[in-house]
Amino acid sequence: MKTILLTGAAGRIGSWLRPMLRARYDRVILSDRTAITELAGGEIFRQGALDDACAMTAACAGVDGIVHLGGQPNENSWEVVNAANIQGMMTLMTCAHEAGVGRVVFASSNHAIGMYPRHRRIGPDARPRPDTRYGLSKVFGEALCALFADKHGMRCLSIRIGNVAEQPADLRRLSIWLHPDDLFQLVTIGLEHPGLHNEVVYGASDNARGFWDNKPAFDLGYRPAHRAEDHVEAAMAAQAALPDDPIGDRFQGGGFCSLEFDGDVERSAGH
Repeated sequence: MKTILLTGAAGRIGSWLRPMLRARYDRVILSDRTAITELAGGEIFRQGALDDACAMTAACAGVDGIVHLGGQPNENSWEVVNAANIQGMMTLMTCAHEAGVGRVVFASSNHAIGMYPRHRRIGPDARPRPDTRYGLSKVFGEALCALFADKHGMRCLSIRIGNVAEQPADLRRLSIWLHPDDLFQLVTIGLEHPGLHNEVVYGASDNARGFWDNKPAFDLGYRPAHRAEDHVEAAMAAQAALPDDPIGDRFQGGGFCSLEFDGDVERSAGH
């Protein structure tokens, strides 16, 4: 691994990963719709939208591995989510394959399985239960990684990210928190592990209250260095200030589950 493409590089998570990637790899190509004008040594910026095939062809040129953070970052209309996260990812993966890119680390999301109730502990093999159109797009991305791994020989890692932050912000995030250092550890596994074919793992730190069985990540060598319980007092104090959410408080996806909800909450939470 010498040249890494980081999509969504102008975003919050991309800003955390940039110095970590620079320290480990020879060259980091940054891609985003938003211009990045301040570049460090070893960084190159290639601007473009994910559904622009010409821009993605240029972004993928000479790349060994991709860390794909880019796309619509939360719920929106179908047109917006589809363009960025579905057509956009299809375009990126196609251009990556044509450029001979060997590895892709895909930033999936806990919202791909957000409609599981909080009392259920699940593993990566649990069938998808997206909580939004955004979550649905992440299910598509995971499936696309499987297709390109099985049919085209890419090595892919999909990380169902919980919440990336320096500390967990509330009760739910005590269960799904991911420290940036631990995220980078998962990213390097995806870019470097010699035995990787295609895997789905959970992006979570050492969270005693976690919803997820992350055995596949541990089998690949993941050892989170940060503990959610070290921040429990601050998280619970912040939780006390939040309003009740009768729907979101019952599901792993939190407030995303409340959006447009008009179903049977008891039936959904019971499965």
